[in-house]
Amino acid sequence: VQLQASGGGLVQAGGSLRLSCVASGRTFSRAWFRQAPGKEREFVAAISWTGGSTDYADSVKGRFSISRDNAKNTVYLQMNSLKPEDTAVYYCAASLYSGTYTYRRMDQYVHWGQGTQVTVSS
Repeated sequence: VQLQASGGGLVQAGGSLRLSCVASGRTFSRAWFRQAPGKEREFVAAISWTGGSTDYADSVKGRFSISRDNAKNTVYLQMNSLKPEDTAVYYCAASLYSGTYTYRRMDQYVHWGQGTQVTVSS
């Protein structure tokens, strides 16, 4: 399975962006991670296979929303009220877990997209 992320760009603080991640095949639990310059990759949001469960990092809770369209093998990350500290390369990931749970650890995901740059100016 290959993942293709898109939707990144340059936006002013307070603005919004919507990231998309299309999979070449069927996938199960999905997530977004991000990596800022000089920092480790960190968890952002996750969604279960059915979409019934979601999880967010505290830093984005209430501002970001993850959703999925399984008919299109696509996961979305709606990012609102963006802050300069949200600047990072955003990576989508897919796991082999088909349950109703969500997962936060990188080693729980086997497929990764190439990343899309999000830059938030102050």
